[in-house]
Amino acid sequence: MIDLKGYSLVLASKSPRRAELLNELGVEFEVRAQKVEENFPASLPGLEVAAYISKKKAVAFEGQIGEKEVILTSDTVVLLGEKVLGKPRDQEEAKQMLRELSGSTHKVISAITLKSLSKEITLSDVVTVHFKKLDLEEIEYYVHKYNPLDKAGAYGIQEWIGYVGITGIEGSYFTVMGLPVHLVYRELVGWFDKED
Repeated sequence: MIDLKGYSLVLASKSPRRAELLNELGVEFEVRAQKVEENFPASLPGLEVAAYISKKKAVAFEGQIGEKEVILTSDTVVLLGEKVLGKPRDQEEAKQMLRELSGSTHKVISAITLKSLSKEITLSDVVTVHFKKLDLEEIEYYVHKYNPLDKAGAYGIQEWIGYVGITGIEGSYFTVMGLPVHLVYRELVGWFDKED
């Protein structure tokens, strides 16, 4: 569906979920990730954090983008009130995050950045997620079995905790998974025409 017009799309992420979702769009891409510190200024509003980190990941490719390449970076954060929950450092922090999310409504923000030699765009998508009250046994089971240390807020909507814990979402399921594919598709359609 997306004509790359001779360009190559590079997914700058090691996330198997993002690769899976991008693959399902029917677009060819290669994975070329770089290690980037996912920190941000303490004064930055929570709704802007994912976009800030996504841009930061794109900046890491300065001087490494080919003439016919477009880099796609992405980042996801969970926002509980004003508190930003990124990836947990260890299982104890993962359990603490899930205890905080239990019985609450929170927001998931996933941002994308598309960058070529001639232009760059960053967009965010915000989803509201409702969690039931989780008991400690459910939290322990999920963290020990799935070890969600690579996931913002210490959970994956597509995993067991999503099946039993999420009572509703307002917005895109795929944004909660970590890639707002509707935004990726919208921006890629026509992107390559604009490059010429």
